[in-house]
Amino acid sequence: MDGALGIAVAKKLVKRAVDRNKLKRFIRESMRQPHSAILETHDVVIRLKKPIGQTTRGRLRSMEFSGLKQQFAELI
Repeated sequence: MDGALGIAVAKKLVKRAVDRNKLKRFIRESMRQPHSAILETHDVVIRLKKPIGQTTRGRLRSMEFSGLKQQFAELI
């Protein structure tokens, strides 16, 4: 049975479309990795809860992105 992946990144939380798309691409690619067998048996919805880019005027900087990568890796 194949699971489904849902991604919700609200414009209210990530102002720039470039950053929203970057996050979505990163999440999709992370779920394709071989160590991520969770989608084989489950449906997964990923939703951003906190706004990002507040300290960098709405832009997702490399330091923030690396922190998000680390948090996401811990979830998988």
